[in-house]
Amino acid sequence: MQLSDFDFDLPAELIAQAPLPERSASRLLVVDPAQQQLHDRRFTDLGEYLQAGDLLLFNDTRVIPARLFGHKSSGGRVEVMVERVLDANTLLAHVRASKSPRPGTELILEPGIECRVLRREQDLFVLSQEQGAWLDLLEQHGHVPLPPYIERADVDADRERYQTVYARKPGAVAAPTAGLHFDEAMLQALERRGVESARLTLHVGAGTFQPVRGDDIDSHVMHAERVEVPQSTVDAIDAARRRGNRVVAVGTTVVRSLETAAAAGKLSAFDGESQLFIKPGFRFRVVDALLTNFHLPRSTLLMLVSAFAGGELMQRAYAHAVAERYRFFSYGDAMFISARAER
Repeated sequence: MQLSDFDFDLPAELIAQAPLPERSASRLLVVDPAQQQLHDRRFTDLGEYLQAGDLLLFNDTRVIPARLFGHKSSGGRVEVMVERVLDANTLLAHVRASKSPRPGTELILEPGIECRVLRREQDLFVLSQEQGAWLDLLEQHGHVPLPPYIERADVDADRERYQTVYARKPGAVAAPTAGLHFDEAMLQALERRGVESARLTLHVGAGTFQPVRGDDIDSHVMHAERVEVPQSTVDAIDAARRRGNRVVAVGTTVVRSLETAAAAGKLSAFDGESQLFIKPGFRFRVVDALLTNFHLPRSTLLMLVSAFAGGELMQRAYAHAVAERYRFFSYGDAMFISARAER
């Protein structure tokens, strides 16, 4: 398939620039591949599409304030977007400047962070400092790393709203956005219905926003992201299977995590890097249903949901969402997709 197969026209005014006042107030487009049908619902209707014993899988990564502004010691302005924290004193980052910094360049970031460029790794830079743990410094001085399609500066409210209510493990530089719709009341309502849950961790990297270059999607190489699927989650999935219930992924990050952990043919605990590229033709081994947001045109995430639901139905779903004025991307509305029968 070609990159152009995943393009669509999206009016700019449908890109959500801010969250709704209430997390669970978003709309929900239900996609039924078996019946080839679309249903317009509210997110609070999600429980109607789940049964007691179904297992929801959540990504418990926590977004860190990963954007820093400052200047080189020589005076040139820089913007740093963290890709990942490597250890207490070093991190890997994108550095935007009029001229790429060389190894040894001193950077002064925000009030009070002085760091040095150690080396370059392809498009990224390794930055080091001795003033304390990077995670602590980012919490004190960093900005919420809102996606590039949100055309405003971050505000204090984003620290809470660009974060799931169940976020636990710091390390992501972009939110697992399907989870942003859940509030505590919604989680409790699903639990009362007998819906079970388990957790895993994928630290979303800034590479998730990198475009696919070239029209031949088979030549695209995915960025690496850190994944942890614990044995307790594998056990919960096995138990759901024995009950005859479904495994429901909350977000594409959960899909990539689970399918990475099952890449050898059987789901096992996993702790490592994933560069799994899910595109049409992929064989899903674990996930039976998917809750997701609406994704960018020509993106790997749109390719993933097209692989899951079928390309023609997904094109129809996106055209319907545009026509019905759904809100798109990170702070936008949601979609619930059941698996295709032939999968």
